Amino acid sequence: MAITGAADLLATWEAGLAEAPTGRALLLHRTARPDVDAASLPVLPVGEREADLFALRRALFGERMQVRLECAACGADMEFELDAGQFARSLGKPGTPSDSRVVRVERDGWDVRFRLPGAADLTAAARSADPRAALLTRCLVSAVRDGAAVPAGDLPAPVQRRIAEAVEAADPGADVTLNIACPECDEATRAELDIASYLWTELDAWARDLLLDVHLLATSYGWSEPEILALSPLRRRYYLELCADV
Repeated sequence: MAITGAADLLATWEAGLAEAPTGRALLLHRTARPDVDAASLPVLPVGEREADLFALRRALFGERMQVRLECAACGADMEFELDAGQFARSLGKPGTPSDSRVVRVERDGWDVRFRLPGAADLTAAARSADPRAALLTRCLVSAVRDGAAVPAGDLPAPVQRRIAEAVEAADPGADVTLNIACPECDEATRAELDIASYLWTELDAWARDLLLDVHLLATSYGWSEPEILALSPLRRRYYLELCADV
């Protein structure tokens, strides 16, 4: 993964200000995977996207992630660290072959092929009155029972459960759930780790700090924004220290 420059990151942040969370996640994914056509990103398996975003977070802000969580039992604030690199490695590598993005369920006369859902599938299904049925319809590649094709709406519950189990096994990174024991009451709290939201919050804070740096350096030296952004972070910090000493 190429390290994105400050100007490009600022452009991503600026574009994301007008977007909903799903749009921001897509912008971040484009930054993480410049090697993939933008139109293809929304259909990549969700777990692959999560791995890409963890890798991007590691490249931009380092390994350690500070997380705060409220205990569901006693309400105490829990603070702990996570390793972004470990998550990226555990969720899998970018570039999952297309033939492994389809799971197959064969049992009791059934032969079902189902595409691993992508972000676009989840977003579209969430707008439906019956998200589970909508997702099943969108991602079902084929379903055959004793040689006869069966539509998604006619799949029995046991077959749907087996499909869900096969998808979970094939794409475990699609649902990153933390299970944290409270140091105050020892009760465990389960919470989903939304890496797209976490990373956007960090990018937003970084961008606002950087713009303040640009303002201070432009005021002090008369440099343009591109000139300031072309400086390395170390040199920008050094010039800012000089400004403070004046």
